[in-house]
Amino acid sequence: MNKPLIEFQHLAKHYGDHIVLEKLHGQVEEGEFVTLVGTSGCGKSTFLKMLLGTEGATEGMLLLNGKPIEQEPSEDRGIVFQKYSVFPHLTVKQNVAIAKEFSASPILGRLFGKKRKAALEEAETWLDAVGLSHAVDKYPHELSGGMQQRLAIAQALIKRPKILLLDEPFGALDPGIRKDMHKLILDLWKKYKLTVFMVTHDLHEGFYLGTRLWVFDKVRHDPHAPTRFGSTITYDLPVGATDTKYFDEIQSDLNQTPNEFEVKKTA
Repeated sequence: MNKPLIEFQHLAKHYGDHIVLEKLHGQVEEGEFVTLVGTSGCGKSTFLKMLLGTEGATEGMLLLNGKPIEQEPSEDRGIVFQKYSVFPHLTVKQNVAIAKEFSASPILGRLFGKKRKAALEEAETWLDAVGLSHAVDKYPHELSGGMQQRLAIAQALIKRPKILLLDEPFGALDPGIRKDMHKLILDLWKKYKLTVFMVTHDLHEGFYLGTRLWVFDKVRHDPHAPTRFGSTITYDLPVGATDTKYFDEIQSDLNQTPNEFEVKKTA
């Protein structure tokens, strides 16, 4: 039997006395699309950073292919944030190629001659994949919000990661553009056989995009010490475009006002 791509047991994250995450257990197979939902501050983005390697676990284990995740970003994990990370003085094509240049030449951060030409050509390939072939010579300030997010996705994918991490990538986009981005990310996920973890505040989006939905929430609350308990995964559901069986129940859980030491049902 093959090992899961991602596995975590007894996982917790504390910042001093502030407990953000606790008692996380689970595993993810290669090729899954996991959406993470929950209220603000419940630890969704913290978990994403732990997968990326920029945050370490306080307790428990977090494994990638059976080995502890390296405590630094690597090429097998790409990430896209809600706020775009671009160099304003570089063209769209140069912004994508520079990821390859930094990787191949970490000291100079730049390639020359045939190697640079190859990096720029590969950048054009990925820009075509995300629908930006018409904008390769534009600068970031000339792009719309949706186009800038397409650029960010191309930046993440040029290093051909196995895992794509998305931290509310479409939260600032208009509904029409957001719908186009949904189609794009689903097409890329299927075409390049990615494993995707996506944080979203939109429960509809979480149900629509994911093959699996995780709800992060606290099962214990103390109003006199709000950081005493951390969030865990209260729902882990296989979902799809038409699966709304648990939608109202989850929406109600996330909207309710907790009572002292309230214990909630864990699915």
